[in-house]
Amino acid sequence: MAETIQTADKSVRQKKGSAASSTQLYLDIAEVKDNVIVLKNGGLRAILQTNSINFNLKSEEEQNAIIYGYQRFLNSLDFPIQIVVRSRRLDIDKYLENLKELAEKHVNPLIKQQTLEYREYIQKLVEYADIMEKKFYVVVPYDPYRAQNLNLFAKFMQSISSADSIDSIKRRHHEFDELNKGLSQRVNMVKAGLEGCNLRVAQLSTPQIIELFYQIYNPDTARNEKLDDLSKIDVESL
Repeated sequence: MAETIQTADKSVRQKKGSAASSTQLYLDIAEVKDNVIVLKNGGLRAILQTNSINFNLKSEEEQNAIIYGYQRFLNSLDFPIQIVVRSRRLDIDKYLENLKELAEKHVNPLIKQQTLEYREYIQKLVEYADIMEKKFYVVVPYDPYRAQNLNLFAKFMQSISSADSIDSIKRRHHEFDELNKGLSQRVNMVKAGLEGCNLRVAQLSTPQIIELFYQIYNPDTARNEKLDDLSKIDVESL
């Protein structure tokens, strides 16, 4: 524990003196660990990703079942959740790379040429048609009691305070395990409720959360520089 705090102390001092991390200082996120986002105020956030369903293609009975299931799910909640719909340009770079590798393996020159032409057609279609994809997320919160009872002025002052202190880091590490238990219970409740609406639900892992925020805060860079191996990335420098 002492080693962890010393590392955190060094990290805080580096951040205060680094212009490159100035934006990161103003984010509410302190760290990501054990598939959970840890906020600077000690609060925890889990992100669930879910699929979509074509409601209009369902029969009337199926539509009513989905509506009543979703109504029961909302009525069962005694805590707030956030539903996020994220739209971004369709990323088929990996698919195009696979097509290129497939074309290079073909011995038949005609098949090879057709594969390369198909690859070029798909690439231009996505580029010019500006095809978008939507992803759906549910954010499940769990805040410590001290954060829940802050008045409006205290929350405002906390939001504009960029610096992170050693005391707050120690407190977050001390509270994490206990708060994570409560968060896990909420996550299971939300997953069960959404699955009752015939949705597939999965909690984002730590690498997936890092990649998600990397894409959100660096949309242009993320397009050209993929996070293929997160173990080789210095998260402190992002």
